[in-house]
Amino acid sequence: MPRAGQLKPPLGERLSDRIAIGLLTSTFPPELVDRVVAEAGRRQQRSRLLPARVVVYYVLAMCLFFGQGYEEVARLLTEGLGWAGGWRGSWQVPTTAAITRARVKLGPEPVKALFAAVCRPVAGPGTVGAFYRGWRLVAVDGTTFDLPDTVSNVDFFGRPGSTRGSGKGAYPQARVVAVAECGTHAIFAATTGPLSTHETVLARRLFAALGPGVLLLADRGFLGFELWREAAATGADLLWRVKSSAVLPVIEQLPDGSYLSHIYAGRDKNRHADPITVRVVEYTMPGQSTVYRLITTIADPADAPALDLAALYTQRWEIETSLDELKTHQGQPGMVLRSQSPGGVEQEIYGFLLVHYAVRTLMHHAAASADIDPDRVSFTRTLRLVRRQVTAQAAFSPLTAGLGNGSSHP
Repeated sequence: MPRAGQLKPPLGERLSDRIAIGLLTSTFPPELVDRVVAEAGRRQQRSRLLPARVVVYYVLAMCLFFGQGYEEVARLLTEGLGWAGGWRGSWQVPTTAAITRARVKLGPEPVKALFAAVCRPVAGPGTVGAFYRGWRLVAVDGTTFDLPDTVSNVDFFGRPGSTRGSGKGAYPQARVVAVAECGTHAIFAATTGPLSTHETVLARRLFAALGPGVLLLADRGFLGFELWREAAATGADLLWRVKSSAVLPVIEQLPDGSYLSHIYAGRDKNRHADPITVRVVEYTMPGQSTVYRLITTIADPADAPALDLAALYTQRWEIETSLDELKTHQGQPGMVLRSQSPGGVEQEIYGFLLVHYAVRTLMHHAAASADIDPDRVSFTRTLRLVRRQVTAQAAFSPLTAGLGNGSSHP
């Protein structure tokens, strides 16, 4: 028997016929959406054409169907509900202007809070490729999103330089830094900022998501004494590449070919004060002359031999794949976000992250049920399936969503 506000599925309907809306509402339940909306002070006193809960799901649908117009996204979100047979009254697709106003009223806070409440590492002990000797493999990296060329976006986010024309890039850009689980590609921590904010500054905001039992991989752009110390203080272990110019004196040679060394803060390197001991792994790839250097907090080769660590570092590229999925496949090549204001940009970016997390969670469940590596499940095919099935049945009625005693937000 259907719950209040939900239609009974037609006879013979398959589970896959509900996958898209079901995916969003199962990963982000309506009760949780209502809670984050209320905590952000965005809940309405009366029913509206676009109550806050519906706007949250609309933002997710907008990021699922990137490239579709506002009204088309609303139609895709609600098509197939069978209003006449299931709901009292009528509900019409809102106009683009109404949707824009509703997004502004919602703001980014509920969507950010939803990400913080739900997104966690998803791999279990049996997930193929997600762990090494008990360490959960995760990686940190950054990217940028092109934004509409509005005054408010330029003022807040900034514009990159260019070697052509006026010396300015075509679009303002937002910077995003994220932490992803290497085995599942699930992004479980992320933050945004202006283009002028360095990735290392944004990365500090994500360290709360780390802890004992995690091995954090990072490329050479992240290495810094203070950043290393702060990341290690979480209890996580670290495996980061270092620049070729870094001075790493041999303090003790280890039997597997690695060695112990010290790193110093820039202000202390000449007087060798306040050192941090690290283990250094150096190696080359077949047919290449480049010497790769990694430093790690794992000091004992018995815990993680140098050859294993060199092989593990290649897992850092999994976050590159996650970000490519997010921007190129869930979005589109050369995409420009649609939001005209900084608050809308932040809301939209977290909407993209939430949808990607939902799809990746679904892929993990599918891989686990088949006992295969999640890498063998196609993100593009899963995304196409989700989009294809979105018009079957929704899990809530816009006419009954968002009622409560909270105050409206201007």
